[in-house]
Formats: sequence, C-alpha cells, structure tokens
Amino acid sequence: TTTTTTTTLRFIMPPKNKKKGTNDTEDLGLMKAARFGRVKNNLSMGFVGLPNVGKSTLTNLLAGASHAEAANYPFCTIDPNVVTCVVPDQKFKHLASVYKPPSVVPAILKIVDIAGLIAGASEGAGLGNAFLSHIAAVDGIFHLVRAFDSDEIVHVDDSVDPIRDLETIQQELCLKDKETLTKVCDKEKERIRKEKGASRSSEVPLSDLFQGAYDKCCALIESNTPVQTGDFGDAEVDIIKDWGLITTKPQIYVVNMSQKNFIRKGSKWLPKIQEWVNSHGGGQIIPMSCEFEQALFDLKDYPDEQKQFLDDCTQQAKDLGLTGPQFVAKSVIPRIIRSGRAALCLQSFYTAGPKEVRAWTIMKGCAAPQAAGVIHTDFERGFIKAEVANFDDFKALSGGQPSMAKVKEAGKYRQEGKAYIMQEGDIVVFMHNVTASKK
Repeated sequence: TTTTTTTTLRFIMPPKNKKKGTNDTEDLGLMKAARFGRVKNNLSMGFVGLPNVGKSTLTNLLAGASHAEAANYPFCTIDPNVVTCVVPDQKFKHLASVYKPPSVVPAILKIVDIAGLIAGASEGAGLGNAFLSHIAAVDGIFHLVRAFDSDEIVHVDDSVDPIRDLETIQQELCLKDKETLTKVCDKEKERIRKEKGASRSSEVPLSDLFQGAYDKCCALIESNTPVQTGDFGDAEVDIIKDWGLITTKPQIYVVNMSQKNFIRKGSKWLPKIQEWVNSHGGGQIIPMSCEFEQALFDLKDYPDEQKQFLDDCTQQAKDLGLTGPQFVAKSVIPRIIRSGRAALCLQSFYTAGPKEVRAWTIMKGCAAPQAAGVIHTDFERGFIKAEVANFDDFKALSGGQPSMAKVKEAGKYRQEGKAYIMQEGDIVVFMHNVTASKK
C-alpha cells in the first residue's frame, strides 16, 4: 500500500490536464469550504506553519521579490507581511500580446505571511493570540509543513517530523475554535434569556438548528478535524458563517521538501502526510521545494543558465530511471497561486482594447451586473447588457488580430442580460446607462 500511495503522490506534482466539464475546485472538495466564505473579490490566502518551515521564503518567491524579512529566527515575522502576486494566466498573456496596449493589468492574489505558530499558541504561547487573529483575518490557509533536513535551519522542536507539525498546527487552530464555540453558545443563550425575560442564571433551551450545528462543529473540533470538511445543511451553514471559526476556511497543504526529493518527486514523508490529510477531512497537497524554487529564481536574469539548471534537474531524475512529463523539472509557484485562487472560488474575466488589457477578479457564480460593478459601481447600477466573447473562440477566430470582427462574423459574439452567470475567461464589454439620481 505504501508503494501505491507514493506513486499517487509522484503524479500529484504537475497540474493534470482535466477532461472538459470537470471542475478542479469541486474535485478537491474546496467548494465545501467556500460555503462559509465571505462574498468578496479581494480575498486573501495566508501561510500558516511552525517557525522556520519556509513561509517567508515562499512568500518572497510568490511575490517575485523579497518583501518578507526571511531570517532564520523563530519570530522574525511578527506583523503579517502582505504581498500581491500576479496570477499566472495564459489567456491574459495572449490578449496582451495581440492587443499590445500601453496598459496591461493582470489579476493578483493577496497573500499574507503569518508568523510561525507553536504549541500552546491558543493559550498565548510564543506570539500566540496575535497570530491566531491574523489567521482569522485571511480567507484561506496555505498550511506549510517542513519535510527537509538541514543543519543550518533549526527546527523549533529540534527534529523534522511533518506529521507532528501538522498535528500541532491543526490542534492550535481547533483549540482556538473550541474557545470560540463556547463563547458563541454563551452569547446565544444570553440572547434567548433577554428575549424571554429570563434570569441570567436560568438554563434556556437552544433551537434545534443551532444545537445541531453546534454539536456537529464540536464533534469535528474534538477530533482535530477542520469544520469546513463536515456535512452541513444550508441553514446550518448560514448560522456557522457568523461564528468566525478559523477551520471553516479552505486549506491547502504545501509540503516543503529538499531539492533532491523534489527532483525525484518522492519522499518518505509524502505517503504519511497524505494519510494524515485523508484522516482529517481530506484536502489538496502540493509538494514543492523552496530550495529548488530559490535556486531557479536567483537565475531569473540569466535565462540560459536558468534553462541549464532545469535541464540538469530533469537529467538527475533521468539518471535515477525516472522519466515522463511529471519528472520534467519546473516551478510549482504558478500552481500554488492558481490553487490558492481556486480555493477562494475566484475567477477572471477580461476587458481588452487598444488602450488597456485587464483581468478582473470575481467570485465564481457571479452574475453579469455584479461583474460590471467590479469595474465601476455605475456599471452595475445602470447595467443594460453584456457583450461577451469566449476566449477560445477569440483565439481560434481572430487570426491574431486585435479585433472582434471575425468572432462576430462567426456568430460567436453574444449579448447577455442580467441573469447571465459569468464564465472563466469571458472577454466582455458592458453596456450601461446611468441617469442622475432624482433629488
């Protein structure tokens, strides 16, 4: 069974080509977490992990610049460092290359580097309570664990054990949620007492809906399992949303390996991590290597040397008898950014013209008027219609010309009304008419 699991994890490294009609987000169960999220277009992901697991290094790499003070000291990141990273997007790149406008504005993902958490943080250990409030402020969590040995980078617990680290972090988050649930229950009882005019010492019954949701959350928290993985009805979700539980946020597990193990796409820890994640509600696991990514990033100004480095890494895998597309060395940074965005249920639509090509961020399931409102509130208020072209149609029909003429000729340029649900990659022109408001 171990061999099977390792093989599975070898193949998880590159993003797989999905059949049409499948949905990455739903496949990973992330939609379950999205139920509890805030409906906003500027959501953020936060890195959570023990000290010295590579959070600041990875945050720097994601932003493409050294924003966070990456120092080998357990509490070097006290204030959360917020960076914005460009979302890798081939469709956007194509539109920019076709229109060649003076202004090009890509989609971005906001990422927060939260200082290292340690055992006892929920009770204030380390810089505990401040960290947990920083985690509460983000919308999704990159759960970074260390699976590499290094004499130079100290481990807060003196030895490398990703399973112990996963348990520590998850336990701290669950303990904080347990404390929150107690407060939520007390507050609800107080509300009912006031409503009924009962004394403060009297015991009052909670509604079946509240009690049911509360009991389910408590059971998950007691088993050290994130609340977002549970089965809840819509009415229960609506109640739980207001409780502010940390473990209702989508989580992506990022495993920081040594460069050697990353090249061969295997590690003794990967099967154990997969087993742990599966037994704690499941989730997406992304193996990567900060050591590899940093070496690649450091060569960014020398494309020939960068290519040689990647070729050398691919050759090292070949020398071990590991061949095939999954063993071609390449950066995992784009995948991490795209996965974070998918976890938050965000997608892009584009506006394209001679002056500007821009990717706009919206929530999945967003209707055309709300998407128009992202550009300007007047566009939503005075929405008339949306003129929409599918990106694939534009690419296939435009012949590389910055014009919709051929798309229109082929009957692929559509007019959509208020009920239209925006699709990933729509190229849109919004028609609107705003009259001055009556005094």
